Amino acid sequence: MVVAALQPVAAGGAGGVRLSGRCPWAESYLQPLADVLGDRVRTGATVTGVSRTGRDRIVDADREAQPFVVHVAHADGREERVFARAVIDASGTWATPSPAGGSGLPALGEKAAADRITYRVPDVKNPAVRARYAGKRTAVIGSGASVFTALAYLADLAKSDDGAGTKGLWILRRGISGSTFGGGEADQFPARGALGLAAKAAVDEGHADAVTGFRTEAIERDADSRPVLVGEDGRRLDAVDEVIVLTGFRPDLSCLDELRLGLDERLQTPVALAPLIDPNQHSCGTVYPHGHRELSHPEPGVYLVGMKSYGRAPTFLAMTGYEQVRSVAAAIAGDLESADRVELTLPETGVCGGAGLFDTPDAPQTNSGGCCAPAPQLIQLDAPAAVGAAAEQTPAGGCCGS
Repeated sequence: MVVAALQPVAAGGAGGVRLSGRCPWAESYLQPLADVLGDRVRTGATVTGVSRTGRDRIVDADREAQPFVVHVAHADGREERVFARAVIDASGTWATPSPAGGSGLPALGEKAAADRITYRVPDVKNPAVRARYAGKRTAVIGSGASVFTALAYLADLAKSDDGAGTKGLWILRRGISGSTFGGGEADQFPARGALGLAAKAAVDEGHADAVTGFRTEAIERDADSRPVLVGEDGRRLDAVDEVIVLTGFRPDLSCLDELRLGLDERLQTPVALAPLIDPNQHSCGTVYPHGHRELSHPEPGVYLVGMKSYGRAPTFLAMTGYEQVRSVAAAIAGDLESADRVELTLPETGVCGGAGLFDTPDAPQTNSGGCCAPAPQLIQLDAPAAVGAAAEQTPAGGCCGS
C-alpha cells in the first residue's frame, strides 16, 4: 500500500469525488485521476504525521521492518491511522508562502497587516477581487513569473474602464538587469517568456514603478491604516492600499518530523537533488534528469515529489513532477530498470547566471560558476530594446549552449 499525501483540492460527495472550482488543472488532470481511483481518494482529510509503527525517529532497532503509520484528521473531527509500506508526499508548498521580510522571517507588523496583504496572484477577473485593486496603489514584492503575472494583471486593470488610477509598485531586493524580466523571446516556453515582456511593458508604460535594492524590514500603518513599507536601510516608502507578496514558497515538513529525511540545509530539498536546482548556481531552467535515487532519503520508502521536492528552489515545472512520480512508482513496484530510465528535457528559460550578488542593488548577477553565458548587464527601465539586446547575448542553447 502506498499513501500519497496531496493538498486538499477536492470536495467529497455521493457518487465519488468531484473536484470543486473552475480550475482547468483540476478538471483536466486531477478529476480523471480521481475517477480512476474512486473511493480510494479521501477528501476533507489532513495528514498530521508520519512515522514508523512503534518507532520514533530515535529508534534504530528493527526500524525498516516496520510499516509506516500515517495519522489522518478528518473534517468531521475523526482521527484515523493508515498503514503503508511506502509514502509519497506530493503536498506541494502552496499553503506555505514565504513572507515579505527580507531575512526570510515575517516583517515586523506583517501579521498585523494581514487584512491588506495577499500571498497569491489576485484573480482580477473575479468582481470581488477586482474591486479590491481597481483604482488602488498596490505594492508587489518579489521577482519571477508570479510577479510578472501580477504586474501584467494590474496593468490590464489600469487600462480598463473601471480600473483608472490602478498603480503597481514593484519591490525588488536586487537591481534591474538584462535577466530581470526573464528570457523573453529566447525562452523555449513562449508563454513564460511573454510574462516577462508583459511585466516590462507594465513598467515602461507607467503602470508600475520599480523600487530596487529594497529589503522589507517592517510594514507599518499610516493614519488611514494604509500599509507603509520600511526597508532595512531605513527607507520608508509612500503608503499603498494593498500588498501582494510573491517571494516564493517553502515546504511544510512538520508532519514528517518523525522520519529521517536527508535534506539540503539551504534549499530543504533532497541532498542529491539540491546541486541540480540550486538558484545560487544557475537559473537556466535545465535540470539533469532525476528520479527515485535523487529523491530518496535515509528513511527507505519515503519520497518527496513534485514542487515539495524542490524545497525553496523556484524553478519547478509540472513535467518534472510527472517524471519523478513515474520513476518513484516504478521503484516501489520493484521495476528498477524502468525507475532508473529517467528521461527529461526541460525548456530552457533563455536566462543564464546564478543569483550571485542578488541583494546588491547596483551589481549585476554573476555566473557563480554555474553557467557559461555572460553575466547579464544592468539596463535602464526606459530602454525598450534592452531586454531584446540582453537576450541576444545568451547562447542559443541556453545554459552552456554552443
